[in-house]
Amino acid sequence: MKKLALLFILMFTVTISAQSKYQNGMKKAFSHWEKGEMVKAFQLFERISKAEPKKWKPAYYAATVEILASFGLKDEATLKAKLTKAQEFLDVAKSNSENNPEILITQALLNTAYIAFDGQKYGMTLSGKNAQLYAKALAIAPNNPRVIMGNAEWNMGAARFFGKSTKPYCDEIKRAIKLGKEEKIEEEFYPKFMIKRAEQVLKQCEK
Repeated sequence: MKKLALLFILMFTVTISAQSKYQNGMKKAFSHWEKGEMVKAFQLFERISKAEPKKWKPAYYAATVEILASFGLKDEATLKAKLTKAQEFLDVAKSNSENNPEILITQALLNTAYIAFDGQKYGMTLSGKNAQLYAKALAIAPNNPRVIMGNAEWNMGAARFFGKSTKPYCDEIKRAIKLGKEEKIEEEFYPKFMIKRAEQVLKQCEK
């Protein structure tokens, strides 16, 4: 009986140690991100993802960092390399969390990075896919502020491209901000709504 108790304690201690290592690693990766150290953040999320292949969040954040770093790039080969790597991590995240609205809208963001680089080359094939991704995400999580915000920004971008007003989407951004302020996230390391950024987008929308 004592041996069984000792074995249980040992297993429990190992589990706690592994959880602590994961949590500390994730916190350090977010710290790099907040400091603008994108490469360090990506590398750490990448290592955590490989160490924790059944968790969706490390792979999701590795993909997100690579996608954000791809905006503004001028070289297509560099862009493709970053987004191909990001897609690999998104696929890992998808395999561990099916029909996850956070992953769906990040897939749309990845597509948007291609479109932003060359709208004529990538817009025709990816614009329709983005509309489907946002529609699916909204069907799953109609009150998710990140989903609402992402969809509104996508529609605003399309409106600007066609020379139309972005004002019709201001109410959706206001709704996203309201929901973002009310949202209570209990799941550790779950994506959070960026209220300040949303408020900046709202100012641009209302112009």
